[in-house]
Amino acid sequence: MHDTTDEAANAAPDALYRFLTAEPADRERLAPRVVAAVGRERLDEIVDTTLGRVGEVTGVRDSRDGLVIEGTRGRALAFAATRDGHELDGLLIAPGAHRPARLRTNWVRPALAWTVLVLLFVVRIDACWEAPSRIAWCGRLLIVAAGYLVVEGWRAPALFPWWIRRPLEAGALVALASAWRLPGLPTSGGAPELVVGAALVAVLGVVLMRARRHRWGTAVSQPLVFPLQGGSWYVGQGGGRSLNHHFAVPEQRGALDVVQAGPGGTRGRHHAGTQGTHGKNERYLIYRQPVHAPCDGTVVSAADHIDDQEPGAVRYQPLYGNHVWIDTGAEIVKLAHLRPGTVTVSTGDPVRVGQVLGEVGNSGNSSEPHLHLHAERDGLGLDLEFQGVSGPLYRGRTVRT
Repeated sequence: MHDTTDEAANAAPDALYRFLTAEPADRERLAPRVVAAVGRERLDEIVDTTLGRVGEVTGVRDSRDGLVIEGTRGRALAFAATRDGHELDGLLIAPGAHRPARLRTNWVRPALAWTVLVLLFVVRIDACWEAPSRIAWCGRLLIVAAGYLVVEGWRAPALFPWWIRRPLEAGALVALASAWRLPGLPTSGGAPELVVGAALVAVLGVVLMRARRHRWGTAVSQPLVFPLQGGSWYVGQGGGRSLNHHFAVPEQRGALDVVQAGPGGTRGRHHAGTQGTHGKNERYLIYRQPVHAPCDGTVVSAADHIDDQEPGAVRYQPLYGNHVWIDTGAEIVKLAHLRPGTVTVSTGDPVRVGQVLGEVGNSGNSSEPHLHLHAERDGLGLDLEFQGVSGPLYRGRTVRT
């Protein structure tokens, strides 16, 4: 286990500054574990390239985007971890120049998107009440149904807070309630609206079904055991391209991001009075849940020294954060974003299916606590299959174990 206290974290900028300003001959002494991981030549290449970009290092400071290496010619973003305040345990330097820090939580775009969506629903639901004929009413109701198909099919509705989900549900009831006008309406007229509504529902339904049933064509050699036990687990990312943001990365194309949804469509406990990064992560139901080995195999990579992110604010860190990668002999199974200080295995350890590997955390490239899981073979992601779980795994599906 690694020390992940605030004292150790605060020592990282000083340790990185000493390392970058040291003589090349002293680098192995100041970062022995980094040298062991990447090799002396590769480490020297990384450091020399960085110094060539930023010039003479004048300081290393902490920022909301990560550690910033400041030099006479520029700046670079970095991640560094230290166990004792002196030796570096982990090091990652971004290849591009560091730009000014962005807002930690960009709420403007989601707020605008929800505002536009609500206005569209209001306009279309109101149109149902103003329909001039029965056929026009059917067409307008189908258009409203198409909107709900988009929300329910692509937006992971179980993760909506109650103040979004309940009004949406109420809107559907309001639209259906307009049917009381049908006996007094003529039948003829409104055929174009009916055609448009039916076409929208049909096209969106087919696209959604294809995305949910998408398979890449190459599956794991044998079904895995679901790594989270004793609960209901919600797939936040999974399925085809439009349902899974991992598709663009070849090795992650079949990946799942799993969260836990609670009563009323929330994934958080909403604890009051919690403070700091640790407390904010504790608000999520899945945080600290035990992660079990989904297969037998040998650990080929493990990390346990990376701090959790603050939900909604992604600092520069290694992509997978704290993780365990298992070689089954046929593929590599990767579990990521684990909680620091909880990983129970090291590289080279054998593992058995069901063995506890760590706990769900929020480390790495993660905006909230969740478990990332994927399997790869020869650099390509595989379709995941689990014992006792039938059918495709897609955004919006609940898995009960």
